[in-house]
Amino acid sequence: MSVQKVITLAHLYQREMNIYGDTGNRLILEKRLQWRGIKTRTVIVGIGDTIPPDVDIIIGGGGQDAGQLLIEKDLLKKSKMLHQLANDGVVMLMVCGLYQLFGRRFTTKDATQISGIGLMPHETVASGKRLIGNCVVDSPFGKLVGYENHSGLTTLDDQSEPLGVVIKGYGNNGDDGKEGCVINNVFGTYMHGPLLAKSTLFADELLLRAVKRHGIESLDVLNDTLENEAARLAMLRPR
Repeated sequence: MSVQKVITLAHLYQREMNIYGDTGNRLILEKRLQWRGIKTRTVIVGIGDTIPPDVDIIIGGGGQDAGQLLIEKDLLKKSKMLHQLANDGVVMLMVCGLYQLFGRRFTTKDATQISGIGLMPHETVASGKRLIGNCVVDSPFGKLVGYENHSGLTTLDDQSEPLGVVIKGYGNNGDDGKEGCVINNVFGTYMHGPLLAKSTLFADELLLRAVKRHGIESLDVLNDTLENEAARLAMLRPR
């Protein structure tokens, strides 16, 4: 496939929210587009920066409470545009800390409330226990393989759609068996790894939803033998 369209990726708060290698998700999306002959443009969006209005994919990663407090005000300023982009079908993948702040609020262990933008139907409360270890999730996009490390317990609103069901690990809260959240083309998850390195069906689902905005209805099949073997081995690892 040789396509002249340019897919624009925006990375939210790469400096403040990237303590578990979540930048890898962006690199994987870039490469999987480039291997198919689809041109990419990447924009790093930090505090005070503007999200490009022609963006096709937005990603964000995890961070400590201090990082979430640091970006809180700026993220709230970007809230209106993020809601508009979500309504327009822009693809978003938010991991851990930014997954929490795409909900309504995150209450820390010391009872500090960090306001979210309410784009996803959930709330998060810190616990005294860290939910940590390798995880596997059954989803409509195949088995997702990653690593979780969070103390926040996220509860979805009734009837909300999770990203998947926990096979191994804790997921949103270690209690209800749900992991992540999906609303339209916006996806949230606690899975690091980076997640997309070993979850190529999900990576391509995100890309297909993005390129369809440019009239591209299918993606060339890639040889994912190495990635699939990495996922298989990761699923065998103990917690």
